[in-house]
Amino acid sequence: MSLKIRMSRGGAKKRPFYSIVIADSRSPRDGRFIEKVGTYNPMVTRESGNRVLLKKERIEHWLKMGATPSERVQGFLAEIGLAEKPKQHVQTTKHLPKKKAQERATAAADAKAKAGAEAPAQ
Repeated sequence: MSLKIRMSRGGAKKRPFYSIVIADSRSPRDGRFIEKVGTYNPMVTRESGNRVLLKKERIEHWLKMGATPSERVQGFLAEIGLAEKPKQHVQTTKHLPKKKAQERATAAADAKAKAGAEAPAQ
């Protein structure tokens, strides 16, 4: 049985609240879990102490048993010193303009800068 430390969503529509749980990797996100080891409330400010609440001893126990945290939960564990920070993935460049569009944009910017430099200062 492969164990995961992950979040299970609760709360009302547009008001999320997550429980951090130990669950079998095959069980659904909001389905059956083994133990609840913390909570995460994204509606609270980052500075608040009630944003992420974790049971450190129980998480240490489950990590020793072989449970693997999800990427988001691993970030929370890194804040309290139980895990390393997750790797930052390289963002794709598909959303950027293509080569010809970039050339046109730089040409337009150069023309605008040139026109601004030629205008007499008054």
